[in-house]
Amino acid sequence: MSSKKVLIISVHSDAERLGQALASAYADAATAAGHHVRWLQLDKLNFNPVLPGYGNALPLEQDLQSAQADLLWAEHISLVYPIWWGSVPALLKGFLDRVLLPGFAFKYQPGKKYPQPLLTGKTAHLLLTMDTPPWYFRWIYRAPGLQQISRTTLAFCGIRPLKSLMLGPVISSTAVQRQRWLKQAGQLAQRL
Repeated sequence: MSSKKVLIISVHSDAERLGQALASAYADAATAAGHHVRWLQLDKLNFNPVLPGYGNALPLEQDLQSAQADLLWAEHISLVYPIWWGSVPALLKGFLDRVLLPGFAFKYQPGKKYPQPLLTGKTAHLLLTMDTPPWYFRWIYRAPGLQQISRTTLAFCGIRPLKSLMLGPVISSTAVQRQRWLKQAGQLAQRL
C-alpha cells in the first residue's frame, strides 16, 4: 500500500465534540498507516465566510490561500461535520463558498452546459454526526446534507466520494456506541 496525502477538514475543534474525536481517530489511523496528514479545523481559521458573488469575490485571506494549497496537495480529503437542520453548518458552507472558486475548483467552458471540474483525481470520505437516526435522515429526508457535499460540491469539482459514515443519534448515544464510531473512523483511514 502506498502512502497518500490526506487532508482532514473538520468544523469544530472543541475537544468535547464527537466530531473532533472522529477527526482525531481518523488522523491517528491515517498516520499509523503511513499516510501524510494535514488537518484544517475551520473554527481556528481567520476568514470571512460570506461570498458576495463570483463577480464580487473578496481577496482570499491567508488562511484560505493555505487551504487552497492544502486542497491541491491532497490526494484524499476527509470531511468531518455535524448535520444541522438537515444540512451543513454555516461555517463549512462559507468555507466551501470562499475556497472552491471558478478557476480553482472548476472552470466555465464557452458553449458548454457544465463546467469542467479542476480537482480531479482526488477521493473523499465524509463523516457526519447527527441527532436524527441515520436511516431516517437517509430514507425520509433524503440525506440533503450528505448529497449537498458529496454530489453537488465534491463531485462537481471532480473529487470522488468513496464512503460516508452517518453517525447518530448522537444525543442519545452511549459511550460504547461512540467508541464503535471512533473505531469505524479509524478503519476508514486505514483502508485508504
